[in-house]
Amino acid sequence: MIGALGDIHGDFASVRRIMHQHPDVFHWLCVGDVADAEGRYEPFDAPIYWIKGNNENFDRIASGDLPTNLRYIPNGTLQVIEGVRVAGLGGTYAPTMYDTAPAELPHPKKSTAKATELADRRRHFVRAEVEACKQLKDVDVLLTHEAPRPFRVKGNDAGKTPINEILAAMKPRLHLFGHHHRLAEAEVQGVRSICLDLVGSSYLLVEVPTLEYHIVS
Repeated sequence: MIGALGDIHGDFASVRRIMHQHPDVFHWLCVGDVADAEGRYEPFDAPIYWIKGNNENFDRIASGDLPTNLRYIPNGTLQVIEGVRVAGLGGTYAPTMYDTAPAELPHPKKSTAKATELADRRRHFVRAEVEACKQLKDVDVLLTHEAPRPFRVKGNDAGKTPINEILAAMKPRLHLFGHHHRLAEAEVQGVRSICLDLVGSSYLLVEVPTLEYHIVS
């Protein structure tokens, strides 16, 4: 069994509580926004495999200087965790940045640690990373930060078309995303797609190898 966590936003105490309640779960997934408001991370007792959200300390991510058991999944790549093939596309969609090369996303030369630094465009994903995701085969779980379409927030569709494109091309067995801080289940492009709530509200336990999941509130 593996666990799946929604946005953490520095609520490290809830993560520790959850891990303490499930000592038989040796690996956890997270859909991004791990850092607290000042861009800090903390170590955990079990590995968390995570993608970037839009609120992170991107200098820490770039340097690889991360605490024990925090294992970052770069965009467009795949990790094998307990035999489960997990792919990731972190960050948010910005039309003005979409055709930028990943290494050329603008950011402050001397970034602050603050996780909500709006000048740091490393918080976005780009077309090249979406295309890399489309090429990945036999993926069990896709992690994204953004939602696919349709995803209604206050009457508007907050989903992003590139996520649908990946789901249609990749056909993962399960899709998990965050960003919107609420629990929602749907089928999109023929794929089970779940929005995870904030980590302090609920999380998933996922059976291996069936990928049947249980929601724990």
